[in-house]
Amino acid sequence: MKELSQMAREIPASATLAIDSLAKQMKAEGKDVIGFGTGEPDFITPENIRQAGIDAINSGKTKYTPAAGLPQLRRAVAARLKADFGLDYDFTQIVTASGAKHSVFVALSVLLSPGDEVILPAPYWVSYYEMIRMAGGVPVVVSASESADFKITPEQLRAAATPRAKCFILNNPSNPTGMLYSPKELEALSQVCRELDIYVIADEIYSGLVYDGREFVSFASLSRDAYERTILVTGVSKSYAMTGWRIGYTASSKELARLMSNFLSHSTGGPATMSQLAAVEALTASQDTIEQMRQVFEQRRNFIVERMNAIDGVSCLKPDGAFYVMMNLKKLLGKTLGGRVINSGDDFAMAFLEKALVAVVPGEGFGAPGFVRWTYAASMEDIKCGLERLERFLGE
Repeated sequence: MKELSQMAREIPASATLAIDSLAKQMKAEGKDVIGFGTGEPDFITPENIRQAGIDAINSGKTKYTPAAGLPQLRRAVAARLKADFGLDYDFTQIVTASGAKHSVFVALSVLLSPGDEVILPAPYWVSYYEMIRMAGGVPVVVSASESADFKITPEQLRAAATPRAKCFILNNPSNPTGMLYSPKELEALSQVCRELDIYVIADEIYSGLVYDGREFVSFASLSRDAYERTILVTGVSKSYAMTGWRIGYTASSKELARLMSNFLSHSTGGPATMSQLAAVEALTASQDTIEQMRQVFEQRRNFIVERMNAIDGVSCLKPDGAFYVMMNLKKLLGKTLGGRVINSGDDFAMAFLEKALVAVVPGEGFGAPGFVRWTYAASMEDIKCGLERLERFLGE
């Protein structure tokens, strides 16, 4: 048999899904595992959205759709972007895909030629790095320190660019850090992108989950130049608790939208029809459930940050949005916990899961060694229990 694709052989499994898979396996074996791994709201999809999906199935709306998605969904997306961010997009500039994750991959696939570079701030979401490589690009990682609130500066962005730079990925609010760039910080980054003449993939999937009254500003709304060079990525997964429905979308120039639609037409086609119709309901009905969930996440964030920072040996910053905290465990490196010498986040995560039955994600997969990520998209009961287990684990 001939050798399989070198690229495919070099792509590791997602660190997030790998730890979640192991935790679920242990749980299936009867172990009392608490999971803080995957970034998935623990709320059920609101009833009116579920019913819209059921109605679509029962009425026979189960056929293929255009590759870019149903026109009514694309119009609903454009209307929501106008209402939320003041952005003007025609529905022909909207392209739906099977989740925001898929949308990022499609965007990279139409932007990159072999060897093109993508500037990627770290900590970064685990899949960005590998998707860049899968699309033929070269990740250029720019590290942001905890002391800088995990945010890169315009100077770092400028210094990272070479003549091969094609694109900059900005996830705001961030997964895994939960940090939010201010309007002033975004303006400064936008000016550098204009100087460098590079595209921006603005992943704003967590824009509905921002805390402390902070202002969220969409990158594409900064200026006409930003609008033209940005592929805005978002979807219904996080704000509407619709992760499994797999609906994401992009907003961009008509030319980019055309290319992404063509790409989809020869790969996956449009997302599931009933999911698209459920998403129409999510985007056009009352948005009150978003605020209700946001308030619950904010309460959980306040608790987990205060409690974690009260435990000796670990600490975390208070995130501005999303539903993650990055726990700093650098004081634990070199120590033995749960029978393992802790030399990395991977070591800590395995020891913590094996001995304390708590699943967190190692920071190495996010380009953040010395950290692990917790999600507070979990019940308050689980959060309290997980932190109690952390305190006992470190005490032992």
